Amino acid sequence: MCHIPVFCWISATVLKRLISETDRGGIPRTLTEMYTHFLIFQTSLKNDKYMKNHETKLKKYSKEFLLKLGKLAFDNLEKGNLIFYEQDLTGNGIDVTETSVYSGVCTEVFKEEYGLYQKKVYCFVHLSIQEYLAALYVFLSNSSAYLLETAVDQALKSKNGHLDLYLRFLLGLSTVSSKTLLQRLLGPTETSSHNMRITVKYIKEKIQENLSPERTINLFHCLTELGDNSLVEEVQRYLNSGNISADHLSPAQYSALAFVMLMSDEELDVFDLKKYIRSDKQQWRLLPVVKNSRTALLNSCDLIDKHCEVLSSALRSNSSPVRELDLSDNNLKDSGVKLLSAALGDLHCKLEILRLSGCRVTEEGCSSLASALRSNPSHLRELDLSYNHPGDSGVKLLSAVLEDPSCKLEKLQVGRCEITEKCCEALASALRSNSSPLRELDLSDNDLQDSGVKLLSAGLGDLHCKLEILRSV
Repeated sequence: MCHIPVFCWISATVLKRLISETDRGGIPRTLTEMYTHFLIFQTSLKNDKYMKNHETKLKKYSKEFLLKLGKLAFDNLEKGNLIFYEQDLTGNGIDVTETSVYSGVCTEVFKEEYGLYQKKVYCFVHLSIQEYLAALYVFLSNSSAYLLETAVDQALKSKNGHLDLYLRFLLGLSTVSSKTLLQRLLGPTETSSHNMRITVKYIKEKIQENLSPERTINLFHCLTELGDNSLVEEVQRYLNSGNISADHLSPAQYSALAFVMLMSDEELDVFDLKKYIRSDKQQWRLLPVVKNSRTALLNSCDLIDKHCEVLSSALRSNSSPVRELDLSDNNLKDSGVKLLSAALGDLHCKLEILRLSGCRVTEEGCSSLASALRSNPSHLRELDLSYNHPGDSGVKLLSAVLEDPSCKLEKLQVGRCEITEKCCEALASALRSNSSPLRELDLSDNDLQDSGVKLLSAGLGDLHCKLEILRSV
């Protein structure tokens, strides 16, 4: 979360307050404690401004108002609503005039703006604050013994993870330390008690299941909020021992390995998934680690098209350092390449080298790649499509992209791709283009014949051609 400016601001606000002479207290150990401290600070501003010497009254009003905001946050979190109108506020019992009285809270938590046609709209200053207040509302309003386990199940059903952070906050609010903080915020408050050992056990059982890597990683964040780091500590001992036999780890420990590697303070220069291959083929659980690596070697790892969803997320991340991705000899097919291409076309993606040799890519996959290169042409320098089935039409699509002045592709490998002389005219046109960046072209083990080579030679003889290496044997 250190890549989120709002979180940095919240952290700085809290830490500045805690190290000041006026409010000495324990440094937050969890995300939930950080946000609770932030809310305490904001309500204290309101106290200083409006209600000096009325602390008890303040806390009563604060609790009522925060519950109203929390209900608004929770009711709209599931719907994905981030913008609210006056009727949304009144529907949750919030008087619009209250937002001025509670300016200490609202200014930095909930604000009003002018939208289309100068109509007033309202929003939380950040989605994470909406998620925190939603969790606070649910925690204070429900006494169910299975509240936490039910919330875990609900979050795991979400495909896009929109309840992940809400779940972390809800679990974090259930700890003893958070309950103590809440008393500072709301005064004496009855809260339901939960057997945290049962909740921890339930989460660990879920980690053993066949969940997506993103949902599994979030469950480890949830264990951190609950103060349980046993699985992570087990894996750290495994890493320190120098034993890299991944089969010795339980499925839960193996997932913890991904969490430990992903949470590392340092970027990985090279992440080679083959070092962690398991006989049960669960190595895909480590795919989120790509997000923290400069070079990701995932070749020959029994990956399939659906695993590209995780990789696509990593490539889209603005903070990801990944520059080289080798997926050769995996059964990705066009459907997997389509998922990757969606990320390649994202302007946040800075991938420079992509190897897809032997991934069963056809013309359809080449079409997706060509479209991605047009959308985001500034970074990819090498593309390996050897040992695939793009056909002449697929190579023609890529050749057209090479003539784009923004294209930076310097190396294209289409060896043993069942192409013929039919695509050579398009390649020759790309070679003749003054804007083509191509320096190396691999056409080996294809049926070009003399007629195809003759067409290529016409391109090579052009003064605009910058090709330095041609493989066609």
